[in-house]
Amino acid sequence: MRHLLLAAAALAAVPAITIAAKPLSNPGILTAVADPQRSEADRARDKYRHPVETLEFFGIQPTQTVIEYQPGGGWFTAILAPMLREKGSYIAMPSERGAASFKTLAEKNVGFWGPITAYSFSNTAPSTIPAGTADRVVTFRNVHNMIMAGEPVAAKAFGDFYAALKSGGILGVEDHRLPEEKDSALEKSSGYIKKSTVIRLATAAGFKLVGESKVNANPKDTHDWPEGVWTLPPTYKLGDKDRAKYQAIGESDRFLLKFVKP
Repeated sequence: MRHLLLAAAALAAVPAITIAAKPLSNPGILTAVADPQRSEADRARDKYRHPVETLEFFGIQPTQTVIEYQPGGGWFTAILAPMLREKGSYIAMPSERGAASFKTLAEKNVGFWGPITAYSFSNTAPSTIPAGTADRVVTFRNVHNMIMAGEPVAAKAFGDFYAALKSGGILGVEDHRLPEEKDSALEKSSGYIKKSTVIRLATAAGFKLVGESKVNANPKDTHDWPEGVWTLPPTYKLGDKDRAKYQAIGESDRFLLKFVKP
């Protein structure tokens, strides 16, 4: 009964046009997004992050093994892990430096998320994730951090993604979009990254681009803020200075890219 009530609530919360235009291949996404155990702070960001459309675009199914690279504060973990806990498998891939804090977070939320399997990502050591076992690898707003850490780190991460996926598996990437005409040097400081840079990294690792979504695009974002992408919500790096202005702009302009491992 609880699942039926959650599904009904989710359907009511999603605009009818979204459902009518193209029925979801995995209605469980709606249930997971509507789960009342998600925090109010997380829910407040749904209008910017569009979790239903994003996960549907990446083809997430409840029976899959899904790896999330750098889950951070667990925003998508709180959707993916409960959805996958009965028939699938959620695997976290935090950085070595962030592994301990994510472990603490996972233990705090075990009643909601379920037990979490985690394999730390190393910039240099071989991946410990069993090769060819994942249906999906997803990463949200992390490739710009790889580039800021250096091209070898980015290449290593994409190589690990490729190795972890089954043949035919999908890599889903979201990041803050830097317009192609902008100076590429901004990728090292602004938090924005060019779509072409992500495509280059993925292609070099062996992936093939198969799709793009603009569901998280934001035309109000001019990509030239004094503190880079962190000027905008949810970070508000300038504090109260011009806060109303940045709140009206909303979260950053983002692209979604989908790659396949042939």
